[in-house]
Amino acid sequence: MSQTPEESSLYKIRHSLAHILLMAVKHHFPHAIPTIGPVTDTGFYYDLDFKDELKPSLDDLPKIEETMREIIKRNLSFRSEEVTADQARALFEFNPYKKEIINDLEKEGKEITIYYTGDDFFDLCVGNHTESTGEIQADSFKLDKIAGAYWRGSEKNTMLTRIYGLAFETREELNTYIEQQEEAKKRDHRIIGAQLKIFTTSPLVGPGLPLLQPNGMTIRKEIEDYLWSLHKKKGYSRVWTPHIAKEALYVTSGHAEKFGDELFRVQGKEDAFILKPMNCPHHMQIFSDNQFSYKDMPVRYFEPATVYRDEKSGQLGGLLRVRAITQDDGHLFCTKDQIQEEVSTIVGIIKEFYSTFNMMDGYWVSLSVRDDNKSKYLGSDEVWGIAEGALEDAAKANGLNYKRVEGEATFYGPKLDFMFKDAIGRQWQLATIQCDFNLPERFDLNYITNEGKKERPVVIHRAISGSIERFMGVMIEHFAGAFPLWLSPTQITILPITDKHHEYAHKVNSILFDADIRSECDDAKEGLGKKISNVRKMKTPYWAVIGDNEIANGTVTLEHRTEGKVGEMKVEELLERLREEIKNKK
Repeated sequence: MSQTPEESSLYKIRHSLAHILLMAVKHHFPHAIPTIGPVTDTGFYYDLDFKDELKPSLDDLPKIEETMREIIKRNLSFRSEEVTADQARALFEFNPYKKEIINDLEKEGKEITIYYTGDDFFDLCVGNHTESTGEIQADSFKLDKIAGAYWRGSEKNTMLTRIYGLAFETREELNTYIEQQEEAKKRDHRIIGAQLKIFTTSPLVGPGLPLLQPNGMTIRKEIEDYLWSLHKKKGYSRVWTPHIAKEALYVTSGHAEKFGDELFRVQGKEDAFILKPMNCPHHMQIFSDNQFSYKDMPVRYFEPATVYRDEKSGQLGGLLRVRAITQDDGHLFCTKDQIQEEVSTIVGIIKEFYSTFNMMDGYWVSLSVRDDNKSKYLGSDEVWGIAEGALEDAAKANGLNYKRVEGEATFYGPKLDFMFKDAIGRQWQLATIQCDFNLPERFDLNYITNEGKKERPVVIHRAISGSIERFMGVMIEHFAGAFPLWLSPTQITILPITDKHHEYAHKVNSILFDADIRSECDDAKEGLGKKISNVRKMKTPYWAVIGDNEIANGTVTLEHRTEGKVGEMKVEELLERLREEIKNKK
């Protein structure tokens, strides 16, 4: 039987450290009222209410850390004790947060346990922990930061103080993670995006609504064009849908209920509209307007379209979390026995796309399926069996590194979520393939079988890059702004050494520009060293120096940002080199 995350040694270490953190905080700040202290993907945190009294600052973290290490050295045991709700309330008589949790557990009929650290210190907790504090390496954790957090995530509740900690099984793993985070700061897409003039934000436009500058639009169009080139040869047709629709469309689809207050609502003169949160209901209407037979199936639609969701302002950041989300959306309508083949086609597109960005090493796929609570899901056991089997067969047939994850399916069907690592090892969930039996039912979609009967199609949702804005943010950080030639906003800059070299430099630039190479000519009255410095700052892949020898020989001297001096060559040779590199997306 496979081990659950809560049973892993790392989970136990992190959970135990949350208790140890609380003990250390209470030692220095006895007035602190504890609430919850869960495990995170990188460590742990604890939320505390310090009322109006003294709160810890970043300067206090080292002494709290030191106290935690002293507790670890004491090798205190962890033990649990099941108690009644009344017993638990008595233990936390002066803690309204713990009593609220206890009351909820009592209503739900769940077991209530107290965990003791040593003989005296206790906390309300479900486990799991190490056997004792001494099992934890004292140098494998670090208190990281302090932030504010509302009790139970509601702005209507008290603002608490959250202390975050990083924790791994060894000091080496901790140091590796810290180094990764330092490198991530250097690659911050918001900083590089501003430096390279890729995108900007405006308080007049609003948070979560980034504006793409010409350089950013060039990158976006290259990504969109590449995505379309991968789809058009696979039988997809491009469609276009408007940015708003009547509210009734999303009531029918279920998105009005699902997204709730995340919807942007627009009141027209007569009708109420919604800025679309998803493209799929629109695509259902296009399919519905046709009379398809089994001979037409599958029907495949592709649309890189923008959807809108009113995310909380505190969750927005650069291009990674926005309110205007452009999905490279695709929906295909197929029969049940076509699912595996169509999924395999999509997997092929995903592999080709992410191989181009050197992100296939270390990837994995979550095969998200139903759990035992089948009442949460729409559709018959037979249909779910077909869909889950088809996705798993496709995963095996395509050699995917997948894990079957129960309970992570959407309510309308199973899915494949692709996890990729960037250049510094961070994991991103990007591409997704989802089987859907919900929307065909809601919109009464059908096709005519070879027996002349109506039958529901299966809808497969797929997004290769996910959100294009988010993907651009990931790519800025993945490449640290040094994009490959095909994706670079400026692919080559021509650098005349002096004024007398300008005419020939502009001629070379025109030849490249007319050949659809994104070329620029820097004829500013600056020295060559300054011009090269400017090109390097903008991370341009190539620059070509023009001097007396180049004019006399009808050549350029080419240099590359990492390879250094390539050498002198004819303009025709330069053009051939650039075209070949762009075509192959090296």
